[in-house]
Order: sequence, then C-alpha cells, then structure tokens
Amino acid sequence: MIYILTGDIRIGKTTALLDWCKNRSDTDGVLCPDDDKGKRYFLNIKSKNSYPLAANTNTEEDNIVSIGPFQFLKSSFQNANDYLVHCNEKRDYSYLIVDELGKLELKNVGLHDSAKHIVIQHENSKSHHIILVVRESLLSEIIEHYNISQYSVLRKEDLEILK
Repeated sequence: MIYILTGDIRIGKTTALLDWCKNRSDTDGVLCPDDDKGKRYFLNIKSKNSYPLAANTNTEEDNIVSIGPFQFLKSSFQNANDYLVHCNEKRDYSYLIVDELGKLELKNVGLHDSAKHIVIQHENSKSHHIILVVRESLLSEIIEHYNISQYSVLRKEDLEILK
C-alpha cells in the first residue's frame, strides 16, 4: 500500500514521522529533518546514519543540484537513493519512508531514481508499505508523475492509525 503524507510546507510532517517511528522496529527509509542550525540533512531511519543535504560555498558546481535559491549535494541524494534501494531489496520493514518527493523529483533528480522503482513495487502490496512525503501543492503532480493509482492520503495526525 502507498500512503502519501501531505500538508503545507513547514507544518511538521517530518517531525511527526520522526516521533512516529522512534519506537518502531518495522520502519526504515530516509527522513529529511533540520538540524539545530536549521540546515537540512538526510537521516537513515534504522541505521541512524546522517549526512548533510545543503551544499556549502566551497562545493564544486559539478557536485551540486539546485532548485530555486537552494543548493544541495548530489552525493547526499545518491546516498539516500542507494539506501532506499537497499532497504527495498532487503524488505526488512513494514513501512518504508521517502521524505520527500517534490520539485526536484518532478525534474527526475533528487530521490527520483529510487522512488520510481519503489512506488511500482508497493502499489498492491499488503505487507510492505511506503509513506511518501509530499507537500500539498505538489500532490496531484507527484501522483501523476509516478503514475500512482492506488494510494491513501494521510495528514500528520493520521499517522497513529497505521499499525
């Protein structure tokens, strides 16, 4: 089953997922929270490994992916994609979280490579589920981009209903 966690920007979707999966052993994937300085990073849920997302001023242009005023490390997206693919192959989860699909993925970059494979494999699954985080303004575009036909939309308050 595919669940799509949606809502406006900066309302706490990632924080709600962090809290929801904190005491769970059946959840894996990547989250993209902010650190104590407000910088985004990727967090691998089960392994607890983290890596910065934002590029710094010394980063070479070839190693950057840009969207609007934001510049991100290509290597961080590659690490996140690799981790998601690895998790999907292992199938050691009930819920696999992909945080988040947005403007980059609509341009076939960011987490697109892993998402395109993972989404197809979970559409009719009864035992392995994915939770895709998507801002509300991009929901219909993401559904169309990944050709998702079987899904359930969640708000952060709805996470508690998932077993």
